[in-house]
Amino acid sequence: MAAAKGTSVGSLGKLTELRQRIFFVIGALIVYRLGSFIPVPGVNPDAMANLIGQSGGLLDMFNMFSGGSLGRFSVFALGVVPYISASIVVQMMGSVIPSLQALRKEGQAGQRQLTTYTRIGTVGLSAFQAFGIAMALMKQSSGGMPVVYMPGFGFILSSVVGLTAGSMFLMWLGEQMTERGIGNGISLLIFAGIVAGLPGAVTHTLSMSSNGELSTIKLIMVVALVLGVTAFVVFMERAQRRITVNYARRSGGQRSYMNQTSHLPLKINMSGVIPPIFANSLLMFPAMAASWGNAGHQSRWLQDLVQALTPGEPLYDIVYAVLVITFAFFYTAIVFNSQETADNLKRSGALIPGIRPGRSTADYIDAVMTRLTGVGAIYLVLVCLVPTFMQNAWHVPFYFGGTSLLIVVVVVMDFTAQVQAHLVSHQYEGLLKKANLRRG
Repeated sequence: MAAAKGTSVGSLGKLTELRQRIFFVIGALIVYRLGSFIPVPGVNPDAMANLIGQSGGLLDMFNMFSGGSLGRFSVFALGVVPYISASIVVQMMGSVIPSLQALRKEGQAGQRQLTTYTRIGTVGLSAFQAFGIAMALMKQSSGGMPVVYMPGFGFILSSVVGLTAGSMFLMWLGEQMTERGIGNGISLLIFAGIVAGLPGAVTHTLSMSSNGELSTIKLIMVVALVLGVTAFVVFMERAQRRITVNYARRSGGQRSYMNQTSHLPLKINMSGVIPPIFANSLLMFPAMAASWGNAGHQSRWLQDLVQALTPGEPLYDIVYAVLVITFAFFYTAIVFNSQETADNLKRSGALIPGIRPGRSTADYIDAVMTRLTGVGAIYLVLVCLVPTFMQNAWHVPFYFGGTSLLIVVVVVMDFTAQVQAHLVSHQYEGLLKKANLRRG
């Protein structure tokens, strides 16, 4: 066992490219964390922190996803949410608009054009959100102190420019991490934002337990809940439905190939963490704008709406669940084309036993994928909402709940899988080199 570990460490040391990619990811995450402490000029930091602490609900959740940048009103306060929203909108339009559908089929050239559209959309969304936040903050005060020192056009301009530039920099940084690092850069930035607040949350929870504010039984139940949800997420993310595929007998020259059996693996959760993230972003900004727009003369119905759109409230949970299920089906339909899969099977001489090639195969795969997506959507809703229900019932101030836990586990699994893929690729290349040397 020790020898195997030594071999693995030694092989990792020889993987110069993998080591450079990992160091690049670490360096990029350090830059991200340093940038989250660069404030936008004109904001009172104490009043801003008090405002976020008093508001709670969605603002706390958004502050968590941004790694505390919103509470400090740093240039990274918007995070990567504008980029995610723009990319999903472009993908949705790409499945409806014929010209964008044609771009999706043009390979790398078409993908570059779609990426350009996504960047333009990110600029527009970032500027719009920054303008709304600046306008809302100028009306706010906390603890008898105004949040903005000198309200006016200068503050609006600096906020729009600073927050938009911060979002664009994070978009560029995420793309660089994807290209030159390991894993998906945008997902890693969200992961870093969530994990950055984890030590403080754990310390606060343990201090409450030591002070008697939190019973030992509740603390043990929280730890058990986190471990249980983590194991459940790992199990569901690795779960697959394997459709048996038979390859017909082929002959060529003096060789003949017997019937071969393989499998078409279909993941239960094909959409990943996109549905919860997009559902959060949709629910976050209307409630955020409404709550920040409260200047003391807010109408009764708007106050009730803001209260109802707070995590843990029945209306929020229902709308959130509907959005997650809707986006799970929609995003799966975007990333997985059953007709294209059926055509690929037909071209390779493969068929599903008992199913005619072509349209019948596509309908069968689509029916299987629909049932899997239904199970995957319910799994996402349970993982994201059940821990929230239990935390609200126990009144435990531990923010590492369902959505954040799902994102962290999925990102870690993806990162680990890509590192293993690089290691396997290196071993395969080494075997090829040895084989060539022996032949020579």
